[in-house]
Amino acid sequence: MDPGALVLLHLVEPKEKYWGLLLSMGPAGVTLRGIDVALFDDWARQHRGTDEGELGVTTLFVPMHRVEKIFEDARVGSVASYTERFLEIVGRDVRPYLARPALPGEGTRPN
Repeated sequence: MDPGALVLLHLVEPKEKYWGLLLSMGPAGVTLRGIDVALFDDWARQHRGTDEGELGVTTLFVPMHRVEKIFEDARVGSVASYTERFLEIVGRDVRPYLARPALPGEGTRPN
């Protein structure tokens, strides 16, 4: 999988599942900008309104020994992908919501 792909990341010790934007993958591990799948629906619903929500995505690095498997975020039969679920809930593409906020001195980033 290439950087920029939307993926599901299954981890071990402890078992966790994350969804998000794959930033990099190498022998040392995986860097992802995303959210725990258990929080996905609540995170998406908070973006229907104009208020800033309490849940947010984060950038995380996971050492390769914790990675069990990585799936491309894609529809499986009648089961919608997380990307499609976000579009159904919010009515917009999810990628702008995964963008890293600008650091001090970087200026603003387009939404």
